[in-house]
Amino acid sequence: MPTRKGAIRIFQLFGIDVYLHWSWFLIVLYDVQTRRQEYNSYAWNALETFSLFGIILVHEFGHALACRQVGGKADQIILWPLGGVAYVSPPQRPGAMLWSIAAGPLVNVVLAPILFLATVSASRAGWELINPNLYQYINAIWWTNLIILIFNMLPIYPLDGGQIFRSLLWFVVGRANSLMVATALGFFGVAGMALFAYLSQVTWFWILAAFAGINCWGGFQQSRQLLRLEKASRRPEFHCPVCKESPPTGTFWRCGRCGQAFDTFETQAFCPKCNAEYSVTACPFCFNSRPMAEWRGFPTPPQS
Repeated sequence: MPTRKGAIRIFQLFGIDVYLHWSWFLIVLYDVQTRRQEYNSYAWNALETFSLFGIILVHEFGHALACRQVGGKADQIILWPLGGVAYVSPPQRPGAMLWSIAAGPLVNVVLAPILFLATVSASRAGWELINPNLYQYINAIWWTNLIILIFNMLPIYPLDGGQIFRSLLWFVVGRANSLMVATALGFFGVAGMALFAYLSQVTWFWILAAFAGINCWGGFQQSRQLLRLEKASRRPEFHCPVCKESPPTGTFWRCGRCGQAFDTFETQAFCPKCNAEYSVTACPFCFNSRPMAEWRGFPTPPQS
């Protein structure tokens, strides 16, 4: 996943910081050079590329604002060569996750008829002959939005379609099993993407297949950790200040300095290997981090 390293903060909107990775400029240059025959001026090529990332940006804002609507955290979007990533942390409930993910493609669904009508109107007005550059630009933006929508809805984890599928499964089989099934099926999708990349000989599809494969593997590993988490015994004397869950007993935390897995409640927030001290403790259920002193004082949830 992209990070802020090598990225430039370009603006903030609704309290969400938007970053642009430096390699994006290479994509602009590549696109302008390879598609220069489409227009009679480089300015139109540049405008088309900027519009592409504009569509991606509103798609990511759809994710971020929906996540906030359900009480989650979303304060960062990064634009990079493979598109965009909204760093969202919705409440760990299937409904909240589903809305946070589905809102992104819904933005493209809303844009689709608007751009289609613009394309039809331009065609009927004869802009293909009168103003071919503008006509080509409108037509390209319509197709770009449609391709982004179709691609994101492919049921391949971690694409939106794969995550929506996982969220729906969550209602039926639970958090861990839904992620395991979604990522397992995602590997078949990755294989299909790799086959398409081989047949088409397009390097870009190899990159996308590699990105999806890496994230599928990470999701699969996370599902195994979640299954282990669900089976672990709890520490009833502690409760997460945010979600009120009791933490599990076991080595579910990992030292950021030496990589040692440890039980932070057993060691009192110290890594047993390198003795690094952690001022906050992350909840493995809701992923929020709070000082360990705040993990006490909550009543034990009633047993069902």
